[in-house]
Amino acid sequence: MLGAVFERARREKRLAFIPYVMAGDPDLETTEAILLALTAAGADIIELGVPYSDPLADGPTIAAAGQRALRGATHLRGVLALASQCRESCAPIVLFTYYNPVYQFGVERFARDAAAAGVAGAIVPDVALEESAELRGALGARELAMPLLVAPSTPDQRAARIADAATGFVYVVSRLGVTGAGLAPDFAPLRRQLASLREVTKKPLAVGFGVTSPQDVRNLGSLADAVVVGSALIDSYAGTRAQSAAARVRDFVAPLIAALPIS
Repeated sequence: MLGAVFERARREKRLAFIPYVMAGDPDLETTEAILLALTAAGADIIELGVPYSDPLADGPTIAAAGQRALRGATHLRGVLALASQCRESCAPIVLFTYYNPVYQFGVERFARDAAAAGVAGAIVPDVALEESAELRGALGARELAMPLLVAPSTPDQRAARIADAATGFVYVVSRLGVTGAGLAPDFAPLRRQLASLREVTKKPLAVGFGVTSPQDVRNLGSLADAVVVGSALIDSYAGTRAQSAAARVRDFVAPLIAALPIS
């Protein structure tokens, strides 16, 4: 499923666009409206966050969105139900969750229910490569992708092993620290890391953390295969609901999508 997405983007000579949305912020009805708006605007893949009380990789914006979702009683079962409901009308969905909810739910049950819901895969950023075999196996047995993260501090040899184990795409973290729109990607080391990864893998490279502007997208045009935009997108519709949120999302992503073609 994800392979076809990246192949289409390559044919069209552009980056793939991967927005991140926190499910249930501020409610699941609003999330559904946002998913539909992102799909209509041209999103290629959507990362759908599962709210969690201790999100280690999330900066203030996404952490706050998760807390709002938790206050609304959003849980993994509800997120899977939303994904199932949107499977025919939305871009492919990749769940973004942490391991504790998966473990509590049951690894095999998670993989089974995710496949039944029609999602394309899952990102679980707090699972180390050495501890990921069970979950990768459960997802892979159902043809679900499990992209893995490579950080700026990851040594080259380890980055190569992570890229080899990742499925769907390799998620390249643009800078040290948590997610957030306040700090731009650190392009000098990012260029070196992307070039190094190109030497060891042909899998798509998606860059996230701090990507907020059309200029960020253009800067990545000759380097990556996809951009992930999360915190800035969430900031764009914070405090709104339903179609008001969807309208803000459309306005926010339009210039980003216009910047995707590779010159």
